[in-house]
Amino acid sequence: MLVSEILAIKGKVLFTVASNKTLAEAVSIMTEQDVGSLVVFDRGRMVGLLTFREVLLATQRAGAAWEVLPVEEAMLKDPFVATLSMEMDELRRLMVEHHQRYLPVMDDTMLMGVVSFHDVAKAVLEEQSFENRMLKNYIKNWPAEDQV
Repeated sequence: MLVSEILAIKGKVLFTVASNKTLAEAVSIMTEQDVGSLVVFDRGRMVGLLTFREVLLATQRAGAAWEVLPVEEAMLKDPFVATLSMEMDELRRLMVEHHQRYLPVMDDTMLMGVVSFHDVAKAVLEEQSFENRMLKNYIKNWPAEDQV
């Protein structure tokens, strides 16, 4: 399964935030939209990724002043990215090796979506379910011995 197929299953809704917004504004977007990550943009190009992990780390560092901290000071700079043609096994390996639960999907400089570990797990379940149905159908329609 390719990353493009995972995005097709998930949908391509994108949630972004400008790098100069405050952490409080970003957290508000994340909670309102029920998402675990925001792609960070500056002057029309992706410059980072903000996940709840980065929010928690920034909160711990900044203490009571976390709300006014700019997103650019909390975000993951230069996150690893996936491509549309990347195989799911390569995607999973990248996520695990680099401890990054969310990966922006890029087509050259164009953001196509974000895939999460949850999206990968869902895609695996759907793929296995499809294969299961196909195998059961194949076995069910197997020619009987007396028909051969």
